[in-house]
Amino acid sequence: MTNKTRNYFLMPILALLVLSFTACAKKISFQNSPVVPAARGTVKIARDNNKNYVIKIQLLNLAESNRLQPPKTTYVVWMESDATNIKNLGQVKSDVKFLAKKLKASFETVSAVRPTKIFITAEDDPTVQYPGQQMVLSTGGI
Repeated sequence: MTNKTRNYFLMPILALLVLSFTACAKKISFQNSPVVPAARGTVKIARDNNKNYVIKIQLLNLAESNRLQPPKTTYVVWMESDATNIKNLGQVKSDVKFLAKKLKASFETVSAVRPTKIFITAEDDPTVQYPGQQMVLSTGGI
């Protein structure tokens, strides 16, 4: 078998492998924000080897939380699911130096249950148990 013939066989197999890995992940864009209109972001949800859901969030043009009206201390990521009530997943790291220059942020966590909605609120305390009124970004339904 020549190299050219081998390449014809290997290329479709490699393409299928790449597609099988990317097909398992679901990527959802956040809806436009009335609180921070320039903010954009995506949520990527995939299953890991333990059958947990890996949630990865990428954010762009996210203003510093202390510049909002009214000013807040931090951004908190929340999850809704069929199995649980609304759950605080954690704080988006909003280091002033980091966000001030690049206006980028990311967040990653793992959940045992499948999320039906992911949203971000501006809060004064990252450990709050219930979301406040200032919703910054939301996926709608997943």
